[in-house]
Amino acid sequence: MTSFAQTLDVIESLRVDEQEHILEVLQRRLAERRRAELIATVKASRKEMTAGKGKPMSVAAIMRQIKA
Repeated sequence: MTSFAQTLDVIESLRVDEQEHILEVLQRRLAERRRAELIATVKASRKEMTAGKGKPMSVAAIMRQIKA
């Protein structure tokens, strides 16, 4: 497997437009990954709510829990 440093070296050897394209691809893939993680979290939360394991909370209550 290629090391992170080797990967960076290969990317640095590319033309600027190729590096920009790689950046665009990576940003899109990261956004897709985050979106998938959020969808999984929402599905799990809905499942808990349906099973009676959760309770509705206001935004203020959620923020208090996060800050605690």
